[in-house]
Amino acid sequence: MMRRGNQWLKLGGILSFVVALLHLVIIFVGAPAYRYFGAPEGYARAAESGSASPGMRTLVLVTIFAIWGLYAFSGAGVIRRLPLLRIALLLIGIIYTLRGVFVFQQIFQTLTSSEQVEPRKIVFSLVSLIIGLAYLIGTVINWRNFRASNRERK
Repeated sequence: MMRRGNQWLKLGGILSFVVALLHLVIIFVGAPAYRYFGAPEGYARAAESGSASPGMRTLVLVTIFAIWGLYAFSGAGVIRRLPLLRIALLLIGIIYTLRGVFVFQQIFQTLTSSEQVEPRKIVFSLVSLIIGLAYLIGTVINWRNFRASNRERK
C-alpha cells in the first residue's frame, strides 16, 4: 500500500515543482506572462514599468510551491521526514483541490452561458484539482505509515 501512496505523492511533488518553475518563468517573461496566467493587471503594469514588486511576490509563490513539492517528496520517502508532515500534506492537498474545484463551475458556465471561460483557465483549474487529489490520495493511503514513523522516532 505504501508504494502506491508514494507514487501519488511523487506525482504531486513533481507537479508542484513544475508549477514553481512555471512561476519562475513568468518572472523572466514579465507582463505578457502575468496577463496570460491571470495575474491582476496591476502586476503586469508594474512589471512593464520595471518594478521589482511583481517579481518578488511571484518569487514568494515559487518558494511556496517548491516547499510543497519537498513535502510531497518527504511524504513519499524520497527525502527525510519534514516537520508536521501529515498536516502539511493535508493542507496542501486541500488548498490545491479547493482551487481546482472551480473547474466544475467553469465548465458549467461554458456550457450554459453566453459568457465563455477561456480554455486555459479551465486547464489551470483542472491541473490544480489533479495535483490536490494526488496529495490527498497519497496522504490518505500513507496516513498510518506516517503515524508509525512518528512512533519509531520517540
